[in-house]
Amino acid sequence: MKIFKTCSCCKTPWFSRDEFLQDGNIDLVGYQVNFGDRVLGFFLFNHMTCQSTIGISASLFEDLHDGPVFNECLAGSKQCPGYCLQREDLHPCRADCEGAYVREILQILRDWPKKVYFPDKIAVGQY
Repeated sequence: MKIFKTCSCCKTPWFSRDEFLQDGNIDLVGYQVNFGDRVLGFFLFNHMTCQSTIGISASLFEDLHDGPVFNECLAGSKQCPGYCLQREDLHPCRADCEGAYVREILQILRDWPKKVYFPDKIAVGQY
């Protein structure tokens, strides 16, 4: 079976994107921008089990966005609120910029339902 992601610290494997995003021990913490090629940025997640940070290419989440994707980079312009320059800033961006779609994906990832785990029991729901 193909693995979606393996934690580089504790070696925990996730076999699908959904399994990764539903894991109650995974927290979205930010986005590392790559100006000039929007799919080369990284979404950053903390793995609470081992306290490591996991970076996953933005290209693996592109399909979550169904709105417009703009070609122009407005970073540093008057229209730019500067969110992409702050890794931990998860605010949506209203500028017609190439990075705006990433900000929308951040909202989707932030609100992804998590499975609840109790010691010695299987996942029982979502929170």
